[in-house]
Amino acid sequence: MPWRESLSPVQMKRVAIVGPEEHRSAVLTAVSHNAAVELDLPYPPGAGPEELVRASDAAIVSGPTAAWVGWTPSRELSSLAEALTPLGAAVVPLPRPRGVQPPTLLTGTGSGRVSRTLVDTYGVVPYADVDPSRLAGLAYVVMFGMMFGDLGHGAILFAAGLVLRSGRITRLAKLRKTWLFVTGAGLTSMVFGVLYGEAFGPTGLIPVLWLDPLANPIPLLVTALVFGAVLLAGAYALGTINRVREGGWGYALYASSGIAGSTLFLAVGLLAWGILADQGALIAVAIVLAVAALGFIFVGYFVDAGGGATGAVQAAIELVDTVIRLGSNVVSFARLAAFGLTHAALLTVVWAGTTALWAPDWRAAAAILLFLVGNALTFALEALVAGIQALRLEYYELFSRIFQAEGRPFRPWSLTPADDSADGIRDGIRETERHHS
Repeated sequence: MPWRESLSPVQMKRVAIVGPEEHRSAVLTAVSHNAAVELDLPYPPGAGPEELVRASDAAIVSGPTAAWVGWTPSRELSSLAEALTPLGAAVVPLPRPRGVQPPTLLTGTGSGRVSRTLVDTYGVVPYADVDPSRLAGLAYVVMFGMMFGDLGHGAILFAAGLVLRSGRITRLAKLRKTWLFVTGAGLTSMVFGVLYGEAFGPTGLIPVLWLDPLANPIPLLVTALVFGAVLLAGAYALGTINRVREGGWGYALYASSGIAGSTLFLAVGLLAWGILADQGALIAVAIVLAVAALGFIFVGYFVDAGGGATGAVQAAIELVDTVIRLGSNVVSFARLAAFGLTHAALLTVVWAGTTALWAPDWRAAAAILLFLVGNALTFALEALVAGIQALRLEYYELFSRIFQAEGRPFRPWSLTPADDSADGIRDGIRETERHHS
């Protein structure tokens, strides 16, 4: 699959299923077996023989002809037509209605499909938008590793991911699809652990390659903020692309998560750079860009609010909120350093207690027990905290800029109560792509 296609939902076509009126049931049965058409029905679709009767009654009948309207993936048109031809039925492409959003069907294998769990729990990707699943998954594991940096703890997490992948523990079968997340988080935790010189705490098993978090918290904090700024810049870039795809360049120009918002974010970055480097020219450019961006954002809010005095007040309030949130969003990434410090501090306490208790007698067993229990508790607590905080940053700081609306999932009509029809279509599309490649 070309990489550009993998970043977007499957192309949908508006179609009419047209066939002989007396063969309505047979046509619908063929559509059900094909499982590639989402029918527009005046009721929530069900399953079984009763559903066949209801869908048949919902047909648009004109003389000897019956028809249904719906959506189908473009690549399924030929197979659908082949299934209907023996019944004297056909698939008729229709123009896409204005203001109607097609359903979303995403494809992908490996990391893309696993990473989509992050996006799916936030919402359905709108049909016009770019799918950020792979980038979101990569950002998640890096943020997790920065907060959970320890070679030993990361190795345990990495091994746990491999166990999930093997599927040997039946009780964990439902979690198998998360194995790539777990192994990725474990790998990045190991990398940051090596950089921090942490292996089950400051045990001295490995040297510090970059910095000791507790001894040098400021560089770690600056790194977290810079990394957060890079992620926000990427979110603004994807948001701008989505705004253009949703409503054109005019819509993107005035959107706070589009061109105007990206320009404001750039202006803040230039302003900070100019102040730190004592460059008056940069500061002047930043101020001009900020004023222009704020003006466009205000106009966008004003139009969305319906204009008038009330609209102006609402736009002004939203503009102030945008500026405040812009600064707070960058600062939010300081938690990457804060929880990395917390992880290191807890393990330092455990190691200090272990070494203080150690002696060549019964206290050795107590020291080992303290080391094991302390590491287990720290592992459980910090893994939970790092996972939640990384998820929080994804949702509130990144996805809130990438998406402005929510799509609806593609639900192919079927007489069987199967929930994996869309998955079957995804598998079929991927198989076709492999065949052609």
